Amino acid sequence: MPIRAAIFDFGNVLVKWDARNLYKRFFSDLQSVDSFLNQIQFLDWNAKQDAGRLFCEGVAELSKQFPQYADLIQAYDTYWQESLVEVFEETVNIARQLKQNGLLLYILTNSSAEKFPIAKQKYPFLEELFNDFIVSGEVKLLKPDPAIYHLTLKRINLKAEECIFIDDSLPNIESARTLGFHAIHYQSPTQLKEEIEKISIKV
Repeated sequence: MPIRAAIFDFGNVLVKWDARNLYKRFFSDLQSVDSFLNQIQFLDWNAKQDAGRLFCEGVAELSKQFPQYADLIQAYDTYWQESLVEVFEETVNIARQLKQNGLLLYILTNSSAEKFPIAKQKYPFLEELFNDFIVSGEVKLLKPDPAIYHLTLKRINLKAEECIFIDDSLPNIESARTLGFHAIHYQSPTQLKEEIEKISIKV
């Protein structure tokens, strides 16, 4: 079955995402940032916003649990854009080449429905290159749940075998593979290009 589309993750594939970056304004070193984030179980908390919870609700709940950190918790909402560190230009260029080769391009990302529009505004290449965006916070499903992949295929009207799926998370990749996607575990632009060319697509 011919490849008709490439589905990209957003964070740490197209753009480096690192919550620690915005907390550098509040802490003197990254070790202190990491200690704080671990204490509040940041990743678990943030995943609930990615699953559809409003930031105001998440901030209120966690601030009640850690009142001494209320201002720091609110800071992630206020300064979220600073967690977007840099564009991986080589990866974007690969996406651009795939589009020039006739492939449809999509993004499937675990992200807050409130915050992803900020990324789209900050990075014009997203609207320029990608045909549609499946955002976990909007559809209330998270990778690697197979349900979000099924929803994506229904939305783009393609079969898994017709799609390359690119993600930096191995659990997300493994889930996609079980469904029949040509899944590539992203590690670098060079590695991505090599993996794409293995399935006879020139980039």
